Amino acid sequence: MTESITAVQLLNDQEVIERVFHHIDNKSTDLGDTVWQEPVDSYQTQAHFEAEIGLLKRLPVPYCPSVALPDKGSYIARTAAGTPLVVVRGLDGVVRAFINACRHRGMQVAKGSGCSRAFVCPYHAWTYNLEGDLKNIPGQQGFPGVNPEDHGLVEVSAQEKGGIVYVMQEGQITPEMLVDSLDFFTPDQALFEHTTLTDEANWKLLTETLMEGYHIKSLHKETFYPYGLDNITLVENFGANSRVTFPFRRIEKLRDIAPIERKINGLVTQVYLLFPNASVAVLSKHTSLVILEPISPTRSKWVVYRMVNKQAEGNEITLEDAQRDALFVNESGQDEDREAACAIQESVGSKANTHFTFGHFEKAIVNFHQHLAKHLN
Repeated sequence: MTESITAVQLLNDQEVIERVFHHIDNKSTDLGDTVWQEPVDSYQTQAHFEAEIGLLKRLPVPYCPSVALPDKGSYIARTAAGTPLVVVRGLDGVVRAFINACRHRGMQVAKGSGCSRAFVCPYHAWTYNLEGDLKNIPGQQGFPGVNPEDHGLVEVSAQEKGGIVYVMQEGQITPEMLVDSLDFFTPDQALFEHTTLTDEANWKLLTETLMEGYHIKSLHKETFYPYGLDNITLVENFGANSRVTFPFRRIEKLRDIAPIERKINGLVTQVYLLFPNASVAVLSKHTSLVILEPISPTRSKWVVYRMVNKQAEGNEITLEDAQRDALFVNESGQDEDREAACAIQESVGSKANTHFTFGHFEKAIVNFHQHLAKHLN
């Protein structure tokens, strides 16, 4: 089941600023209209985990930013939704994705990332070109009846859109599956960091930390809260996706500037949830793409790419600026969010709760769970 998400109407910068000021002046925030109860079993049972892995294979999921594959022959190999994949930019500039398994005995033909003109299996040296075609079988006379044309790498659907490479392991990506009107990254944005982290927590618990500001004062009292606002957020849902805007206190300096001249750069953090398991966070000096890969019902891997922000007129951003900004984010909230999710995971099996409750302050999380349930059903 898929749904069109191409028609996206989000607030422009001036509208965001006006709405933030309205909430500050009225001590309010964007509210949902539904309370959602999510069974705790969905955070711990093997059956639910396997159903979600199946879903991740049937949907287009961000794999990496386009800038992470800058040259012909650039590739990234990693496990996504339990399947080893390799994604490569061909000699024709087109990005393709393959199951990372040699057609001889299943050995992975690529590891990590790099740039290559071919993939050579390290086990027996069967060799594939960047289009996945099997080009050489050493000692081919020992494999009578094995036609190389029938033994290329198994291709899965891949497509670039808005500076992101999407992969779908079952079926073909169609245009209406991808966000059409949002360009998240541009070719001139420098990639300065690619990291992975593993947490002992269900991927949904980690995702939920990114989607509401109700916890800012209580969880981030000494880190982010001195710079941000507690429970003042803008939430815009579009299909299964959401954009959540978290204003900084310094947005107040725009009060005396004419609305048409106001610039939002550096005054808010905007987090786009790209359903089901990825997010783009636009911060003051850098933008991150995060993919949360489920490893088990209670273990998840973060795949994180960080890029220098788009250059705005009169606001040059250096690599050092972006690196400092990323360090601040880690120290002022992300680590605390991760610790909270892991602590929740420890209590999931205690039977203290049969379900977790998400209220009107958690509008984006409710939208996420509603669509997840609809897809799984």
